[in-house]
Amino acid sequence: MRAYLLDEISASDMEKITVYLKERSIRSLLNSIFWVKIPTDLLSGIQYEHKSCGPYVFAAELGDDWFKAEFFVRTLEVMGCDCQDYVTPQQREFILDFSQTMIEALGVRT
Repeated sequence: MRAYLLDEISASDMEKITVYLKERSIRSLLNSIFWVKIPTDLLSGIQYEHKSCGPYVFAAELGDDWFKAEFFVRTLEVMGCDCQDYVTPQQREFILDFSQTMIEALGVRT
């Protein structure tokens, strides 16, 4: 899986990241995974055509001292649809911006 990884994060900063994600994403059934929505204007052509498959999200995963944002856009509705794919350049930029904004807003040191 292609992903953006931040590691060697302190326990106190990991707590801040967890709270941040709880407030700005969809919680999965697993405590360590969050679904962050991709804005509609950044969807690929097939994703935009498949509106009923949405919302489109990327996975943000937390470990003991790391944060990972996957570069894969998936849907929470239809698991086997062709509209799920690796990110476009614009979607990748959104994920990187989301991650950087989170780190800066929380004052996380990595």
